[in-house]
Amino acid sequence: MTDGEFLELRETMVAEIAAKTIFACGQLGKAALGSRVMQALAKVPRHEFVPVELRPYAYADTPLPIGFDKTISQPFIVAVMTDLLDLHPTDTVLEIGTGLGYQAAILSELAQRVYTVEIIEELAAQARHRLARQGHANVESRIGNGCGGWPEHAPFDKIIVTAAPELIPPPLIYQLKPGGRMVIPAGIPSAQQLILVEKDADGMVSTREILPVQFSLLEDTETD
Repeated sequence: MTDGEFLELRETMVAEIAAKTIFACGQLGKAALGSRVMQALAKVPRHEFVPVELRPYAYADTPLPIGFDKTISQPFIVAVMTDLLDLHPTDTVLEIGTGLGYQAAILSELAQRVYTVEIIEELAAQARHRLARQGHANVESRIGNGCGGWPEHAPFDKIIVTAAPELIPPPLIYQLKPGGRMVIPAGIPSAQQLILVEKDADGMVSTREILPVQFSLLEDTETD
């Protein structure tokens, strides 16, 4: 496929996300996602972050397999989770579950610095290559257990987790700055919810369920 064809598919994807947001406004509390988020989705070439044989399907609003029983999340969920973070250009973000790097690429367009952790060495290596090839120089990655976060760079303004534990790992709550936000799917596999975690200026933590989701399990850690 040509770059022009991929661009057309990406524009269609963004339009579909906008339409789905309207239908989900009751759950999301808004009828449109932030303009910066939508611009990042329109800019980042998703087809560069999926296996080559799946490139023609990169912009379909569905999860896609990336190997190792992991998936890249459907574009609508990527958009919603990114929007819930309320990212600012000065933010430092921790991502748990790099996968092939698509979510990190979106974050890199919106934040000052992105730290991303992936447990599967092969995925982490591919993600580094893909992110570097696309010029996302503000992303730093490592291989490890995402449940422990990345304490050397904590605290973080925002944290996003792209695989589901049954319970939110305490180290991630600890590594979130006062005034920060974390977006994480959690719960038993048959009843996962996307959860917004907020820590106020005094360090008090509150949670809010946003919508039901189905993610890969955070096996001692993650994926995208």
